[in-house]
Amino acid sequence: MASNVYHAKVVLTRAQAKAILEGATAQAREADLPPLTLVVLDGGGHLVAAEREDGCAPLRFPVAQGKAYAALGIGIASGVVGERNNERSAFLASVAAASQGHFVPVAGGVPILDNDNCVIGAVGVSGASSNEDQQAAIAGIEAAGLVWGLEPITDE
Repeated sequence: MASNVYHAKVVLTRAQAKAILEGATAQAREADLPPLTLVVLDGGGHLVAAEREDGCAPLRFPVAQGKAYAALGIGIASGVVGERNNERSAFLASVAAASQGHFVPVAGGVPILDNDNCVIGAVGVSGASSNEDQQAAIAGIEAAGLVWGLEPITDE
């Protein structure tokens, strides 16, 4: 009976998420970064895959998840969210409250895009500097053969 159900359509597969983790970790080891924690979320904000390298502190996971959730929830990289709103602390606090604390507007969360530039997931990384975390996330997305974006480019 349990097998007689409709399956959900998966846009970001477990295999792709694992490739992101492997690619990000490979780039981090090549760059001799500190141990990282990496989180891949699907378009609904659900965990697809995560990895904590040996030596990471316990708070690295919720920080990485919060970076990914910020990128996914707003539709731009988590660092861009923080930069755009650095003088709007009430907005950032409100979004953090609305997300029940799962919102970290610091570089290291990068949206994963489909061919139409729609967000299908996000990667969050924590453990090195914020910019290094972001570069590891980007490297992971590229290693999986997927597309990333920090923010849409406008023609102004």
